[in-house]
Amino acid sequence: MKIAVLGKNIGITDALRSYVEKRVGRLERYLQGFGKDNIDCTAVLSVERSMHVTEVTIDLGAMTMRGEERTADMYESIDGVIEKLERQIRKYKTRIRNKNRQETRDAISEINRKLLEVPNGYDDTHQEIKIVRRKRFVIKPMSVEEAVMQMDLLGHDFFVFTDAEDNEVKVVYKRKDGNYGLIEPEIG
Repeated sequence: MKIAVLGKNIGITDALRSYVEKRVGRLERYLQGFGKDNIDCTAVLSVERSMHVTEVTIDLGAMTMRGEERTADMYESIDGVIEKLERQIRKYKTRIRNKNRQETRDAISEINRKLLEVPNGYDDTHQEIKIVRRKRFVIKPMSVEEAVMQMDLLGHDFFVFTDAEDNEVKVVYKRKDGNYGLIEPEIG
């Protein structure tokens, strides 16, 4: 994450810059998985009528998050704006996760509805396979625990990854009972 700390009507000391970078850096773990490798962040510190104002803007590419806090103490303003941004990020990720789950439920319902419409079961002689979307992504080596965490952060029901221990492709998935499953393919 690239963090720019700017001052308006205030001199930015090394201690203040270090504190802002440390606090804003905490947000980086929440921002992984938003699709942008280099996240740009700008923190503007200012003093207006004896109030200390901290404005933080985070550019995520397709989306921008912004928070502002005004208090009598600059360090308090920094802490307050970070808390606001953490709430915004959690709310946004929850919204994405719920949307993805609803889309999955809708797709399953549509498939079930179509299966019920097919007379005498499935007839594969006239069925044409049509791929409507193709997706490519980089598979990164990680542990099973990291893969589960990444899957949850993305709001997906499954996640493909390379196991860091044995360098094999595996899939973790969320089961209906709320637990997780692991698929380890074997070449037969």
